[in-house]
Amino acid sequence: MISAIRVLLGDRSYDIHVGSSVLAQAGKLLRPILSSARVFVVTDENVERLHLATLVQSLDAAGIENHGVVLPAGEQTKSFVHLESLLNAMLESGSERQTAVIAFGGGVIGDLAGLAASLLMRGVPFIQIPTTLLAQVDSSVGGKTGINTDYGKNLVGSFYQPRIVLADIDVLQTLPERDLRSGYAEVVKYGLIDDPGFFLWLESHGKALLAGDPRKLKHAVLTSCAAKTRVVVADERERGQRALLNLGHTFGHALEAETGFDDSLTHGEAVAIGMILAFTLSVDLGLCPPEDLHRLRRHFEACAMRTSLPPKADGSWRAEALMAHFARDKKVKDGQTTFVLVRGIGKAFLSNDVPADRLLAVLQDATGEAGSQP
Repeated sequence: MISAIRVLLGDRSYDIHVGSSVLAQAGKLLRPILSSARVFVVTDENVERLHLATLVQSLDAAGIENHGVVLPAGEQTKSFVHLESLLNAMLESGSERQTAVIAFGGGVIGDLAGLAASLLMRGVPFIQIPTTLLAQVDSSVGGKTGINTDYGKNLVGSFYQPRIVLADIDVLQTLPERDLRSGYAEVVKYGLIDDPGFFLWLESHGKALLAGDPRKLKHAVLTSCAAKTRVVVADERERGQRALLNLGHTFGHALEAETGFDDSLTHGEAVAIGMILAFTLSVDLGLCPPEDLHRLRRHFEACAMRTSLPPKADGSWRAEALMAHFARDKKVKDGQTTFVLVRGIGKAFLSNDVPADRLLAVLQDATGEAGSQP
């Protein structure tokens, strides 16, 4: 059974379809919303091998002509180089203003293809078919697109809403375990922001979800998408409430940037560590009960999630280097970085007056520098 959630944004409203066998029905679901029976599919090498034939068969059956490009898998694909090559590929294929771009992959493909769609001919129709848990519960919904730069993550991008989102739970069964756990960090985030009941449910069912239970996966995707939809509808351009969705991300993006976006940390792993750091900072500031931090850490550890920094390929983690990345974060205003802090599980709030010395101390403890100082 396929369930749908409506994202109400006036004439840019769209549906999120979640369920089993969605991919096989993609052509039937897409045909009514297309202005042209022609699409351009953007995917990566992993998704091509596992799922592209199913999508193409579904599009062909619905009479939708399809062309496409296959890009390398991995965070480093979110770059100016691949953005340019993707735009050129679409132009070379004869794409027109009514030719929809389908992002068929995880968050990297969704972010890159969405940005390309927003730029091509000043905007062509955009469709999200996310194939990872992280993309299904987070990045495919809400219209954020972007690429990384040498200065940080997602610093070049646009808000550009899709016309539809198709989330097939079945494709999650082919995800590597590491990728599924990475996406789970974004699922947990929704419970930590403002839904302690959902976090309680995850404490009971998270292991089954990560073991691939389809009913648990569908419930988690629907709950997460509904939560994100409520926030996006209230604050599409992130002028206030939507920034709460960045819980753990300011820390996480700094960690990713410091690794050079290599594979030592996935985005979800960085966010998981970032949420631990956000709770740790909140406890340090006297805002959050220590037991809530312990409860979060216990849940992540029970689910074999990363809670501390991995070894760094090119040396040691340095707190000062992470502090420098915060200064280049998108959420900096008047020189102050906005952090999402918590008063407990389900009680997130925004703060732009975090004392620099307390932040540095928390980072030094996380990097191991505090214990190495005389």
